[in-house]
Amino acid sequence: MFDFLEGYDLWGAFWTTVQLALLSAVGSLIWGTLLAAMRVGPVPLMRGFGTAYVNIVRNIPLTVIILFTSLGLYQTLGVNMGADDTETINFRLAVLGLVVYTSAFVCEALRSGINTVPVGQAEAARAIGLSFSQVLRLVVLPQAFRSAVGPLTNVLIALTKNTTVAAAIGVAEAAVLMKEMIENEAQLLLISAIFAFGFVCLTLPTGLILGWVGKKVAVKR
Repeated sequence: MFDFLEGYDLWGAFWTTVQLALLSAVGSLIWGTLLAAMRVGPVPLMRGFGTAYVNIVRNIPLTVIILFTSLGLYQTLGVNMGADDTETINFRLAVLGLVVYTSAFVCEALRSGINTVPVGQAEAARAIGLSFSQVLRLVVLPQAFRSAVGPLTNVLIALTKNTTVAAAIGVAEAAVLMKEMIENEAQLLLISAIFAFGFVCLTLPTGLILGWVGKKVAVKR
């Protein structure tokens, strides 16, 4: 029944998907945290940039962003992301596009966590002479991350599923292999079920583990 799978690198395709998700998650968390800091910061220019970035990027389809990284950055401007072969370039461009898009949602998830931190704590920290960056790093963000585990889990699960958009620029992840298999094999329902099960195996444990973590680290008010 599953003999047709022998000619395809199913594990390799899903491993590429996992790599896309992990690298994009790390990049999105870093850039999204910086954006959240800008949005709650005291500098009007930085607040304006953070607000404009989030509002613009959230309303652009991910496919458009991914295609722009390939057609705009690589083919038009010659940005090769420090790689020589096309496969690596496309992979890195896909990670860049996913980071650009997902970080906007990470920012909003963190901002919701920041809003749960009592204002009095930040005021007390400033009263003892801490700078804005110190207040954010030592007082606000640790509590914000604990409150935002749930929303960030949803963002990570969405990111894992969004990696399929990387197929638009030829990244050899699960969606590309699924398309190839459907074109070559008369097993539409079975192939769809296999890949659906694969993504459930990737996202379900993530939700369960991070849900448990969220309950353990939740801030008691």
